[in-house]
Amino acid sequence: MQGEIGDCWMLAALGSLTLQKQFLENVLPKDQGFQDNYAGIFHFRFWQYGEWVDVVIDDQLPILNGAYLSVHPRTSNEFWPSLLEKAYAKLRGSYQSLHGGYLSDALVDFTGGVQVQFSLKDPPPDLEEILKAADRSQCLMGCSTSAQLKRNIELRNGIVQGHAYTVTGAVKIPYKNGWKHIIRIWNPWGHGEWKGPWSDNSPQWDHVEPQCREALLRNKDDGEFWMSCENFQEQFSWLYICNSTPTFLDFGDQQYTTWSTDRHINLWSPALPTGRSNSSSGEAPRNPLYIFQVPDHDPKPYNVLISLMQKHAEDTRDAKNLKIGFFITKDNSRVLKQTFSLARDVTCYFTLRPGTYAVVPASTEDQGSSNSLPSPVPPMDVPRQNEDSSYKAVFLRYAKQGSDMDALQLQQLLNEVILRDEMTSLGGRFSFDSCRGILALMDLHSNGRLTLQEFRSLWQILAEYTDIFSKADRNRSGFLDVSELKSAIQMAGLAVSEQLLRLLVLRYGDTAGRVGFSDFVCCLLRLKTMTRAFQNLAEGGSQISVTSAEMPACPCWKHCSK
Repeated sequence: MQGEIGDCWMLAALGSLTLQKQFLENVLPKDQGFQDNYAGIFHFRFWQYGEWVDVVIDDQLPILNGAYLSVHPRTSNEFWPSLLEKAYAKLRGSYQSLHGGYLSDALVDFTGGVQVQFSLKDPPPDLEEILKAADRSQCLMGCSTSAQLKRNIELRNGIVQGHAYTVTGAVKIPYKNGWKHIIRIWNPWGHGEWKGPWSDNSPQWDHVEPQCREALLRNKDDGEFWMSCENFQEQFSWLYICNSTPTFLDFGDQQYTTWSTDRHINLWSPALPTGRSNSSSGEAPRNPLYIFQVPDHDPKPYNVLISLMQKHAEDTRDAKNLKIGFFITKDNSRVLKQTFSLARDVTCYFTLRPGTYAVVPASTEDQGSSNSLPSPVPPMDVPRQNEDSSYKAVFLRYAKQGSDMDALQLQQLLNEVILRDEMTSLGGRFSFDSCRGILALMDLHSNGRLTLQEFRSLWQILAEYTDIFSKADRNRSGFLDVSELKSAIQMAGLAVSEQLLRLLVLRYGDTAGRVGFSDFVCCLLRLKTMTRAFQNLAEGGSQISVTSAEMPACPCWKHCSK
């Protein structure tokens, strides 16, 4: 039940979260309670701009005149909603920051999913099918009413203006001589229900088969009620649906199809310090461009969904959102679609014909002339090192906005960013030990951490090694055999003896003598470091050989040969 804080938008999302165990267990980690070794501490997890953030709180809750200021349970021994609300307030800065907000933001923060808003004043023609598909595929759903003058005004029909609700169900039931689509909705206040058709005591239920009525109807003042889809569209303004993938767009014959997903994190590339380009100066926007393809045979009614989210710097929590959006272009820079909104994230779904497309994020000031937008080219023609090329954006994301990065953060970055495509990921992930070794080789300050400038050098090396690996892997297997490894080492400007080559394959290869990308990076990085060390000891010479006398002479050999 909602407390004094005006956070119905968050509680409406929380109400939907409680219905979907797969998401709830991620936000509310298990094995927390008041029994064994209780220390008055709890932790919760929220998705923030591409990663899950752990928030730790104590067990004290705000009380005023003996009553909860925060959300409170109907029973006296249930505290997790109040504690979760406190953790979310801490994430956003304070309880005050929860007083008014966007249901769409909370749905994304609780799931890490994609969220779509549907205007109920101009709904899609297949709204009923979308609702049923969302309910069937365990989406989180919410809705809201508009407020002309004042919020939280309850109308005679029981609906509250300027308020957020949870959508808890959507079904099609036999009714009289036909079928009826009805929606189940919950009020976060814990009371106050719709009094019109299909409400708890309405006569419409008398025409429903007893078995169906018993399964659906709960006649009590708990804030939950049913209404027809027609009344739903009349009384509410917006519908919000969220899931890991847009399963709510899979209906009819396509309810068992799959989605492929791709995610990019980057910095705006502005022509002006404000983050917006000066289109009046004639300078074309320099924002990132991303390529995607629609396959030849895709029978979905909607086959593409794009979501763009803006993130402010850590020290600008109260910064206002820009009006952001994106263009979708095809041949000859022709703009096919564009959408803009003054919101944290903008999401739109489309039906696109097979082909290659480009999506260009922008703010309204970036729009300028569509003739300045580049044409898309097939993905194989785009050099990989140009994708998400802003090393600073990647560094800040995984360094948690800090000034340096440890081995664990480096491991997460390499596995999520560098190994994101099929070719580089086939050979296995970067282990923690290998990341410690990479960090030690790049760490000029010998403090076990990477600075931004040190990471820049590593980022350039990774781009070079990715290109070398791709060229050397002639059969596109994701691995290098002995001859391909030798060729790759030569591309890097090094030469090795046959004896050392065999040792490298034994050290970095699998049981079949093949070297995957992650091991290739570790191998080549250490080989280059060792080469420089030997060259410093013995004047000149790029040929490397190993003898029992030479090994102790290299001060870094023990590290290099782990």
